[in-house]
Amino acid sequence: MNANKVLNSARLTEKANQLSAEFGQYTFEVNRAATKHAIREAIEKTFKVSVTRVNVLNVRGKNKKSRQGRPSQTSDFKKAVVTLKSGDKIELV
Repeated sequence: MNANKVLNSARLTEKANQLSAEFGQYTFEVNRAATKHAIREAIEKTFKVSVTRVNVLNVRGKNKKSRQGRPSQTSDFKKAVVTLKSGDKIELV
């Protein structure tokens, strides 16, 4: 799988920012079909860093209601938390 097809976007939340500051872990939204090995290769190729660990979570979409009261659901997505070698850093902003 191509590196730009694996990575969808970086997740910039309070929890993700705290993880990157304290532990050197960065959170990305990735393709639903991507494996840990494909994610590792894509991160290393894109940002020129060394990855030590990749954790993957499948996040289920939340149930919502429209203004008319019809039920709907947000999209499901896959989230990857990538731990880098100490000293490596990714500039996202």
